[in-house]
Amino acid sequence: MTGLATALRTLAVTAAAGLLAVTGSVAAPAPPASAAPEPKAPREFVALGSVDRTILQEMRYTTAHNFVGEPVDGYRQPLCILTRPAAEALHRAQLRLLARGYTLKVYDCYRPQRAVDHFVRWAKDLEDERMKKEFYPLVDKSRLFADGYIAEKSGHSRGSTVDLTIVRLPAAPTRAYVPGERLVECWAPQEERFPDNSVDMGTGYDCFDTRSHTDDPRIRGAQRANRQLLKGALVEQGFVNLPEEWWHFTFEPEPFPGTFFDFPVARRSVAGR
Repeated sequence: MTGLATALRTLAVTAAAGLLAVTGSVAAPAPPASAAPEPKAPREFVALGSVDRTILQEMRYTTAHNFVGEPVDGYRQPLCILTRPAAEALHRAQLRLLARGYTLKVYDCYRPQRAVDHFVRWAKDLEDERMKKEFYPLVDKSRLFADGYIAEKSGHSRGSTVDLTIVRLPAAPTRAYVPGERLVECWAPQEERFPDNSVDMGTGYDCFDTRSHTDDPRIRGAQRANRQLLKGALVEQGFVNLPEEWWHFTFEPEPFPGTFFDFPVARRSVAGR
């Protein structure tokens, strides 16, 4: 048995030597694939707070209080990121509003493509209607694409579009949303809707309803005046309103009119700016 074992060991050594002669090396296990680094924002992007610290930020998609009902992919921190020209234009609008006793409040700014993809997946899941009562009470979820409420691309991903409102100073605090709490239609009277410290715009933010159209004729009196105050302050600084959403404005000309970015909403994406 000893002689047989010795012979087998000799055969193994010889085979290994032959492999070395053919390949020049012995194959090593492949190293584990490393995760690709997260994309960062181009230098033209900034955190709004680095341009204007007085504008309030209530970043809805980092919370569960939105039409999806959960924090949205790509929103790592409650931070408004915009292209610098858009942020500087907001600052100019803010100065005008502060002089009149108001402040801007942003709900959403730059939106990564992965967040848009999250919206698309949610819209295709017709069983998930946990937030219907508040955000789309009169819209059949199967109609969200056809009616234009959800799309596979968003201008927010280009970095110069912002969703916002105005708040009368001094700003009252806004309580946190509690998942599972009773929901009220987004077009209900302001005193019945989820409490928001903004002035009365006739509907809440992200209300999937024609009442959200900026010039909807059913919106009158103080509500209409508030919408016009917001629109006037922003249009004066180069923003263009989306007629279907009183809260939605895009600064023009856009620095990136054809690019949809996917870096996460996080301080590290714009570190040092």
